[in-house]
Amino acid sequence: MQYFNFIGIYKTKGKYKKSYLDAKQSYLNRIRWGVSMFYFGMGLSFATWASRIPTIKADLQLSDGELGTILFALPVGQLIMMFFSGKLVTRFGSDRVLLFAALLYAFSLTNIGLAQNAWQLALALVAFGIFGNLTNISINTQGVYTEGLFRKAIMSSFHGMWSLAGFTGALVGLGMLALNSTTYMHFVIVAFVVLLLVTINFKYLIKAKEKVHPEKKKTFRKPDMSLVLLGVIGFCSMASEGIMFDWSGVYFKDIVKAPGSLIVVGYTSFMIMMASGRFFGDHLINKFGRKTVMQISGVMISFGLYMAVIFPYIIPCTIAFMIVGLGVSTVIPTLYSIAGKHPTIPTGEALTAVSSVSFLGFLLGPPVIGHISELFGLRYSFAFIGMFGILIAFLVKRVKAME
Repeated sequence: MQYFNFIGIYKTKGKYKKSYLDAKQSYLNRIRWGVSMFYFGMGLSFATWASRIPTIKADLQLSDGELGTILFALPVGQLIMMFFSGKLVTRFGSDRVLLFAALLYAFSLTNIGLAQNAWQLALALVAFGIFGNLTNISINTQGVYTEGLFRKAIMSSFHGMWSLAGFTGALVGLGMLALNSTTYMHFVIVAFVVLLLVTINFKYLIKAKEKVHPEKKKTFRKPDMSLVLLGVIGFCSMASEGIMFDWSGVYFKDIVKAPGSLIVVGYTSFMIMMASGRFFGDHLINKFGRKTVMQISGVMISFGLYMAVIFPYIIPCTIAFMIVGLGVSTVIPTLYSIAGKHPTIPTGEALTAVSSVSFLGFLLGPPVIGHISELFGLRYSFAFIGMFGILIAFLVKRVKAME
């Protein structure tokens, strides 16, 4: 099977230790909860950064275009690490890599709060992106392994914990703003919470052996087109998520003209519905099928974004962002679940392949939004991203694994 050269030239198959296969259901449930807490910690870290973007923008006196340029730094860090994440997870094990990455991800969050100017913020976001990617690949590898033990779809529920953390992070951000807390102190408190979650749950991470056999001949291989297609769908979804994470607060402040602390209502409503959709996503997929659910999701993404463009008022925009949240909820968990079960490519490396294309949505989405907004206005930026939902609905029909 042909796939991306930068993933590594390995063929391997994960093997569970016998203790997991013989474990009681109660212990498997504890593993599931432990893995879920790592998803929660990662989501809380990212949501904490996202909730403070409008504040940081104002404190550093950045224009939309300047903010858009600086936002390139985070996905650049993610892309840099994508060349190594899959190999590290395969070589050292997702459990060890995740422990290391999760702690540094939380620590790098605190550095963002220390930024006093644009270049310091950009540098901090590069580091945040590097450890974010390493955490993302290792945690989703753990998610695929855990799903394998349960022998049923549970990946959406893991991403639901990430989204629930996003909602929690938004509420904490609202409280911190109300208390006039500094950005740095806010980030330090959240990092300490993540440290506690890691300390309590790291011993429940799954240890799965990987037998690695380097191939002798070809060093360059064409992309595995099934993974590329999954990545393109992920690109469209993550671009839509990116605009909500990075620009929903700015949209409510500058376009909707939401007063005071209500600028986080758009982001909060989006995260609530994305979390809800992910907790119910596995049930919907089992009942209606991946293809149907994904096509409806794409339509909802477009409908919600265009609704926000046409009706830029608090109540309609809140409802619109909720629809977008439901739309994106099942897309990434479904893609990761399919990629992680690739018959010949290791779980971590297959996830890296899909993520490397998907996260281009984070690389291009939010920064492009800033520059389109600088030229034409933020509403036109949202209208541009709105086309991606329809593209998702169209591309899903071409993925055989969706059947």
